[in-house]
Amino acid sequence: MNWSENLRLAWRLIPVELLNTLYMVGASAFFAFLIGLPIGVVLRLTDKGGLKENKLIYQTLGILVNIGRSVPFAILIVAIFPFTRWLIGTSIGTTASIVPLTIAAAPFLARVIESALKEIERPIIEAAVVMGSTTRQIVQKVLIPEALPSIINGITLTVVCLIGYSAMAGLVGGGGLGKVAIQYGYQRFNGFLMLITLVVILLLVEVVQWVGNGISRAVLKKRGK
Repeated sequence: MNWSENLRLAWRLIPVELLNTLYMVGASAFFAFLIGLPIGVVLRLTDKGGLKENKLIYQTLGILVNIGRSVPFAILIVAIFPFTRWLIGTSIGTTASIVPLTIAAAPFLARVIESALKEIERPIIEAAVVMGSTTRQIVQKVLIPEALPSIINGITLTVVCLIGYSAMAGLVGGGGLGKVAIQYGYQRFNGFLMLITLVVILLLVEVVQWVGNGISRAVLKKRGK
């Protein structure tokens, strides 16, 4: 295949699969946040010195989170085929890939949020307690707002990881840029297409990191005012 044919193929495939990657990563990041945020908050509240210290809940939830974080994504995506098929109706394709991506990202994000909440100085929390704030009020008006820049950085890191995971989904029939790199690049020995896909993925990661850092700095700047 000559250069002009490679370029036409890349122009036909990459824009569509880039949108599929954005769809997969965006949806899985959203669902991972919905799952990971409450888990991270509960881990912080029930940890030693937390507002609702509970060793049993913390250790049990911590073990589950650690198990979720320790399973390699390539194994996870295959292991939960039956669950994905039951939930989505199929275990392959772009939409189906959102399920393992979410399951892989949620425990990671939960730990990130827990760490971000632990950075808040104890006197700030104690002041809210003295003022008569409920646990829910402290979480909503103290913990999350104070930790927001770190949480945003954690979400950015999670999205970057999801971009890499989404590329791996191409190994088992997932859509996105991974599909282009594997099915059209690797399997057909098309080094040019693999290189172009890699460059697009790297640029996507840089854009996500830049946007995330910008939002985090904006929050810090607003807080400084």
